[in-house]
Amino acid sequence: MQTDLPVASSSTPARYPARRGSVLPFFLLALGIILIDQLSKYLVHTYMKPGLAGEIPLIGNWLKLHSILNPGMAFGVELLPPPYGKVVLTAFRILAAGGISYYMVHLWRHRAAAGFIACMALILGGAVGNVIDSIFYGVIYHNAPFGSPTPWFFGQVIDMIYVDIFEGFLPASWPLIGGKYMSLWPIFNLADSSIFIGVALILLLQGRFFKQTEQNTAALTPEPPASASAQ
Repeated sequence: MQTDLPVASSSTPARYPARRGSVLPFFLLALGIILIDQLSKYLVHTYMKPGLAGEIPLIGNWLKLHSILNPGMAFGVELLPPPYGKVVLTAFRILAAGGISYYMVHLWRHRAAAGFIACMALILGGAVGNVIDSIFYGVIYHNAPFGSPTPWFFGQVIDMIYVDIFEGFLPASWPLIGGKYMSLWPIFNLADSSIFIGVALILLLQGRFFKQTEQNTAALTPEPPASASAQ
């Protein structure tokens, strides 16, 4: 009598044992970012005057709280003219949030490094934080730009963190940009910061993340596919 060991079919990939734990803590991290971001914007809207009148120095004159409304993208950038740019941006953010959520679950199931999933959670929290502003702030805070077709989806994002590295007129002798007024760093919010930190950590630590992912999968013994059977 001859007994053959079960062999995985080439057309049926081997399955790894289910990962212990849950992806839920990473979504809770994203939720925490959203709550802190929204609380900071509520406090700024309620207790700070906009512009220079309400500016609060934090560290000297280079780090300040400065309340301002931003109708565009992160860090005040606006790619398309209104009103189309705002609608396109909000739709993109909603799709991105859904895609990132799905990707986080995919990463967890495929044993990606926890640090990498945490970075994706930071990006998700920041994206959703600014989506809430765009969708609801025109109704809640009545800050939709004048002439907007509806307050829904046209709310302006509340920014408040100002890193005042340089602000003033450039030397007239400089080619192309000489004599122009420039503010070196835009005003942003905690949601923007969360996105930036998540992306920066991925770029800086991607080698470590991928190595951890390989170690997580290499230590496992794949289960034989369901179609495999002993003879």
